[in-house]
Amino acid sequence: MTLVSTRSTLSPFFSSFPTHTMLQRPYSPPLNTNNGSHGNHHHHQQLVPVSFKGLPTSLEETRQIHARMIRTGFRPTHLLSSYPLPLHSSPAAQLNLLISSYIKNGRPEDALRTYAHMRGDDEVALDSFTVPSVLKACGQLSRIHLGEEVHGFVLKAGLDWDVFVHNALIQMYAECGSMGSARRVFDEMPVRDVVSWSTMIRCFARNRLLPEAVSLVGEMLLSQVQASEVAMINVLNLLADVGDLGLGRAMHGYVLRNSSREVMGVNLSTALVDMYTKCGGGVAARRVFDGMSEKNVVSWTSMVAGHIRLNQPEQGLQLFAQMCQENVSPNEITVLSLVLECGSRGDLELGKWLHAYVLRNGFGMSLVLGTAIVDMYCKCGDVQSARALFDRMDAKDVTTWTAMLSGYAKTSCLDQAFHLLSLMKNEKVKPNEMTTVSLLSLCAESGALDLGRWVHAYIDKQGTELDAVLATALIDMYAKCGDIDTAYRLFSSVSDRDVCMWNAMISGLAMHGRGDVALGLLSQMEKERVEPNHITCVAVLHACSHSGLVSEGKHFFQRMQSEFGLVPKVEHYGCMVDLLGRAGMLEEAYNLINSMPFRPNIVVWGALLAGCKLHKNAKMGELAARHVLELEPHNCGYSVLLSNIYAMDKRWNDVSEIRKVLNETGTKKAPGFSSIEVNGSLHNFSMGDDSHPQIRQIHAMIVEMTRELNHVGYVADTSAVFLNVDEEEKETALRYHSEKLAIAFGLIITAPGTPIRIVKNLRVCDDCHAATKLLSKIYKRIIIVRDRNRFHHFVDGSCSCKDYW
Repeated sequence: MTLVSTRSTLSPFFSSFPTHTMLQRPYSPPLNTNNGSHGNHHHHQQLVPVSFKGLPTSLEETRQIHARMIRTGFRPTHLLSSYPLPLHSSPAAQLNLLISSYIKNGRPEDALRTYAHMRGDDEVALDSFTVPSVLKACGQLSRIHLGEEVHGFVLKAGLDWDVFVHNALIQMYAECGSMGSARRVFDEMPVRDVVSWSTMIRCFARNRLLPEAVSLVGEMLLSQVQASEVAMINVLNLLADVGDLGLGRAMHGYVLRNSSREVMGVNLSTALVDMYTKCGGGVAARRVFDGMSEKNVVSWTSMVAGHIRLNQPEQGLQLFAQMCQENVSPNEITVLSLVLECGSRGDLELGKWLHAYVLRNGFGMSLVLGTAIVDMYCKCGDVQSARALFDRMDAKDVTTWTAMLSGYAKTSCLDQAFHLLSLMKNEKVKPNEMTTVSLLSLCAESGALDLGRWVHAYIDKQGTELDAVLATALIDMYAKCGDIDTAYRLFSSVSDRDVCMWNAMISGLAMHGRGDVALGLLSQMEKERVEPNHITCVAVLHACSHSGLVSEGKHFFQRMQSEFGLVPKVEHYGCMVDLLGRAGMLEEAYNLINSMPFRPNIVVWGALLAGCKLHKNAKMGELAARHVLELEPHNCGYSVLLSNIYAMDKRWNDVSEIRKVLNETGTKKAPGFSSIEVNGSLHNFSMGDDSHPQIRQIHAMIVEMTRELNHVGYVADTSAVFLNVDEEEKETALRYHSEKLAIAFGLIITAPGTPIRIVKNLRVCDDCHAATKLLSKIYKRIIIVRDRNRFHHFVDGSCSCKDYW
């Protein structure tokens, strides 16, 4: 039995403290406000003996107590005997406990339903302990509108004096993607504690707003808020995540000047080692590590993992051996960390060595470690080894199944992934959200609409609630599979939309060339006070580029900084060069590149080169290609693009020279292929590949298609064939392009009148585009083609791109 505040009893912040600990959350009047004034308030709390024994820790226990509360009408004398609150606890206190426990058990939806019950009961008074828990649930579910409603309640109820409430508001707004609102709450706080500063800094860093995070660290120090060792470790971890070595070194200096110990503690030193290795400062990391007076297993693990991260596997293995010699026994966490690092680096050889080490040294293959090794193999592209280990594992949970499914998704093994899903169902392992998102991602990348619809139906059948992550994955899948109308209907049906969902929908519209709709959605997004981020800007600029909305794109590019406070990055300049290049404004695009505040990358120069190819400007194309080849001399794609520009200009000697260089370096052009989904299976086609079992029927259909095309006046556009051969050979080459093979198969295998959906890995050529328009009219089919850049919807002889792509 411990004396604690009745208010502290309910706080979710203290739910994990030991039973025999004095917990107290006293009212803290402003000791120093922004203007330096000091508060004079005093407050006394009554301490009531409360036992934490019996506090519900499982979801089932929480639900039992909830059911008992409902049955008894919240009469304290009829509560469960193990109920942890005082005998005469109020209904509000009971409901606060329920909300906290639901969140603790990963059920924010139930927490919000309990909150709704409280708001609907006039006899239940909400207090400053209800609010942080509810805001936490809002943040987890990205329910910004409900969070704003709670914020309004805080102001009306006079709870805006509570620093805990303000901290929860900051966290909620940040998790919902509204960093502007989070910063406004922070700026308007009458008093801030070290948690307030740490929360705001962490939110900035998680949203990749590093300059703002660093600036706030400076403000914190100027405000004479002494950062604790824990706070300094948190800042180092954040700098490690964003990988800025210069700022990391500056923080190291601050740590040395402000550490309260003469000899830096092991945890702080380890954080420095981890920061340096993640920022690329291997020498500095090793210097800190070697200078540590005390090292624990975490320190050793951080340095070994750092060597792996820095692509120094030999040094990592040497240090691992030294660790064993100094009687610091690697534990499962050590091996797990190294396996995870191998997976993220794609180091298959070292990953296999670690797997062998586990087997040789008698490590029990726990579920967590086994799952990590399966995941490592998958990330390194060795799905066969992953599956072999997966099949040998006696125990598998949903995370293990998801790791294997994700591996198949990453390697586009569609059939294996859905076969594994059927096995998973037979084992009665219910897919979780991550599993479902992996499957939807696989469908999106493969263009497998039928399978994507099946996954959606499965979600509905299971009664899974569509949270922001799952809804966004569905929208992205439908958009990338060519069904933009269903994507838009789904988007419109969701009430609580975070910035990621808006981005997915705008990106989808951009891919389909619906720039006007995308701009309209941007306006709606602003009206709903969802702040655009850098990804939003890329999506909007892409939408303008694919729709020829040049003036609108220019205007939005200016608004980025003036209205949204977003400094354009290199990818935004790349979008603008693409926008201008597609429109034929090559000089303006070149001038924009020269005005960039940083060095243009290969994407920027590549966009200009593509514009030069599109508008047959060989002179500027050579200039762009020179910059491209300086940056990536062995990039085959751009060399081929320059070769095509020369071919259009009939400069066959230059074409031969480029191809000679490619042959000498052993560089090969990525082959073009097209895929079509039929009855849940993908069929791939490439020019010259006769391996398909129905290739004879496909070739016969090609002959029929050619005859029908010629009948309506089609003339092959041989300018798309960049070979120095006669016209007849060029026409033959065009006839068997991969997308024409896929269309022929679709006409054979699918019912008359049904849409044909094709995914192509390269840009659709001019001839195939013209032919597909005519084929859509001849065979009365909707033909949807997704190429490397966008979607083309061919209907009754016309294309949605309006011949602008």
